[in-house]
Amino acid sequence: MPPDTALPSEGSGQTSGTVYVVDDDEAVRESLSWLISSVGLKVETYGSAQEFLDAFDAECPACLIVDVRMPGMNGLELQRRLADKSICLPVIVVTGHGDVQMAVHAMKDGAFDFIEKPYNDQAILDQVQKAIAECANRHSKESSRLEVEEMINQLTPREREVMDKIITGETNKTIAQSLSISDKTVEAHRSKVMEKMQSTSMADLMRKALGSQSFTN
Repeated sequence: MPPDTALPSEGSGQTSGTVYVVDDDEAVRESLSWLISSVGLKVETYGSAQEFLDAFDAECPACLIVDVRMPGMNGLELQRRLADKSICLPVIVVTGHGDVQMAVHAMKDGAFDFIEKPYNDQAILDQVQKAIAECANRHSKESSRLEVEEMINQLTPREREVMDKIITGETNKTIAQSLSISDKTVEAHRSKVMEKMQSTSMADLMRKALGSQSFTN
């Protein structure tokens, strides 16, 4: 079953993100769809969590607004399902039956925010904009991390050894001694490391290496 889709309001310009709304109440879906599309954001609405999962195709920047109490899979279960799949999608949990314990569970499971009905329209829009910005930021960081991983993969085993020792603060002389190679050879490897890692300073090399999954593992 295709999602109900609301187009951006006329004259709003190009959309800057997608908001997924999952709620079994059609009136709520229509209301949120109108509200969010009025600020130029693309909206896709779904009547159940399963319907959303069946149609969902990761897109960034984006966020999800989901009701807690729905037939079948509830909003918190949907949130956990997304987390289990490591899907980077900020979740705004909305409910008319909220309580402190429910809010705690939602936030512990990584919810971006927890909002109780009746809510203020501007408050929803503010949180949606923040959530989409957060998604874009996460996506940018992940793209940068993957670029660094690719750079590291281009290093030879010896260059990787030299880089690891550079990162720990060893000098060319101590690196040469530990690897049983000459200072000149270490300098040559260091130069290739800087070139392949696209680093112009030691600080930049350390930032990239220390932030990469390859180094931490």
